[in-house]
Amino acid sequence: MVDLTQVSATPSPDLLTPDNAVVLFVDHQPQMFFGTGSGDRTAIINATVGLAKAAKAFDVPTVLTTVAAESFSGPLLPQLAAVFPKAEILDRTSMNAWEDEAVVEAIKATGRGKVVIAGLWTEVCLVLPVLSMIDQGYEVYVVTDASGGVSPKAHEHAVQRMLQAGAVPVTWVQVLLELQRDWARTETYGAVMEIVKEHAGAYGLGVVYAQAVIGEHAAG
Repeated sequence: MVDLTQVSATPSPDLLTPDNAVVLFVDHQPQMFFGTGSGDRTAIINATVGLAKAAKAFDVPTVLTTVAAESFSGPLLPQLAAVFPKAEILDRTSMNAWEDEAVVEAIKATGRGKVVIAGLWTEVCLVLPVLSMIDQGYEVYVVTDASGGVSPKAHEHAVQRMLQAGAVPVTWVQVLLELQRDWARTETYGAVMEIVKEHAGAYGLGVVYAQAVIGEHAAG
């Protein structure tokens, strides 16, 4: 039963906000993309960069990590690195990023309890830290379209495993709009519209059309 005395126009504490979240990118590197076969790799790159720009627009703390960058996997995706040109990139040897002290300390230092994570491959370098973080009390949001596995089944089964452990599946546009949440927030409105136009496909074209026909301040 709903207690009507407790009903008010207030957001759920479960929602992601610029003040409660941290974004973690895991192993968006050339060698990992070469082995990704769960979906269109160009689409995964687009979603990854869109998520990165969303984090930057809202000043959400962001941690970038790679695995064996110099010996096997290559550098961080250039388009992702370009969003955070001054950020330190934490390179690891462990497949599980949560077994790397530098990564763990970087997340702890933000003081945030909600971790938004995307990575390659879903069934290894994503699922391992997600299960580890959940076990230690973090709320984890897996950005499924900015992640990929070696096959559709590998990606699907890894996502199912994370969901069974308590992770929340999201998409990059969902994260972007959840952070904005109100079109009256003018301080981030312009940046959000630019991200949508550049990375959100048909939705972005709709914004271009609306702004051309209705005006620059067309919202949604």
